[in-house]
Amino acid sequence: MARILVADDEPSFRELLADILESAGHEVVEARDGLEALAALEHGSFDLLLTDQRMPRMDGLELLRHSRQLSAPPPVVVLTAHGTIPDAVEAVRLGATDYLTKPLPSPAALLAVVDRLLAPEEAAGAFVTEDPRLKELLDLIDTVAPRDVPVLITGESGTGKELVARRLHERSGRPGGPFAAVNCAALPESLAESELFGHERGAFTGADKARGGRFEEAHGGTLFLDEVGELPATLQAKLLRVLEERVVRRLGGAADIPVDVRVVAATNRDLQGAVAQGSFRQDLYFRLAVVPIHLPPLRERAGDIPALANHLLATLAARHRLPVPDVAPAALAALESHRWPGNVRELRNALERALVVRGGATIRAEDLALAPTGGPVPGSEGTVPLDREVREREAILEALRRAGGNREEAAGLLGVSVRTLYYRLRRFGIS
Repeated sequence: MARILVADDEPSFRELLADILESAGHEVVEARDGLEALAALEHGSFDLLLTDQRMPRMDGLELLRHSRQLSAPPPVVVLTAHGTIPDAVEAVRLGATDYLTKPLPSPAALLAVVDRLLAPEEAAGAFVTEDPRLKELLDLIDTVAPRDVPVLITGESGTGKELVARRLHERSGRPGGPFAAVNCAALPESLAESELFGHERGAFTGADKARGGRFEEAHGGTLFLDEVGELPATLQAKLLRVLEERVVRRLGGAADIPVDVRVVAATNRDLQGAVAQGSFRQDLYFRLAVVPIHLPPLRERAGDIPALANHLLATLAARHRLPVPDVAPAALAALESHRWPGNVRELRNALERALVVRGGATIRAEDLALAPTGGPVPGSEGTVPLDREVREREAILEALRRAGGNREEAAGLLGVSVRTLYYRLRRFGIS
């Protein structure tokens, strides 16, 4: 759970943002304009600021400038109308962490950006494991990190794919360079090419200035393409060209721009299956997967849960200014027996909820709000399905059952975006 400040002079849009964020478990403070938001920033601590670009009294860019002068400024996401996208990109250049267009492409687009910005803090910067298989993977990661080759990270949502990408960057030959992350599933298709490759002046309505894309932003560093399996076919072809020729061509441009970027991609999809179905290019798959790394789900390394829980509780307690709680034996047993369809992200959410409810006192089993049993999900007839897609489908059905059919809540339990959940519902024919 994060504390997020939302600044927008349109009450209906401000309330929409608050509803989406609160449904994902975040605490939201609303401000009607830049001055009200600045006062809130000066008198309180926030994990993230979402601000409209155009507001009375103080606009979003002025608020951004003031926020950067605070002793502990939060990340800033600027909200802008479609016609002023170049101004939003300028805001990023001035210090904003990201931008989103109004109206929102979808609630999932907002939550994807929020999750990405909060993920490094939530991950707490390190893997906590005694699992031999994961230790072997970490050794592989550290071995290939200095080698300038593409890496494809696969694994279920919540297993730590961005954490691996950051480890690769930090231990590469370019740790001082930029680390740029893009959630491909959250890119509106109409803006995806411009976002990745940049655009020239006049390339589309409102493009009154030339702007570089994420590849140019990551020049000399690492570009992390999360959910790369969601890229449309036209962009797959252009991405392949960039990887092979190490140049980008901006939207509306005629010149190739050299880029020195180490690309790390990630997906929770079966990309080999997507290749077989024709929805993902085989040549792009082989180009991205020079070094494939598959992260095991948390349920396959239950022995890590005690140490991981202690690590997460220490991090969360410091964030909420609470004592680090003990975990009762029954609560620890419940954590170890749960199947964790949302992996480490779901574990973190369960512990944070229990920590806040108990105020730092010993966490009991009932404080975790887990399913009564960690055994097979309904319909499995007492066995654990071995096929990954079967397990995924059963996990979705179980999450929907626990959420009473509420899909946003089910997405939260699974540790995925609402958009990803809807995609999987269609994929598995679940209505």
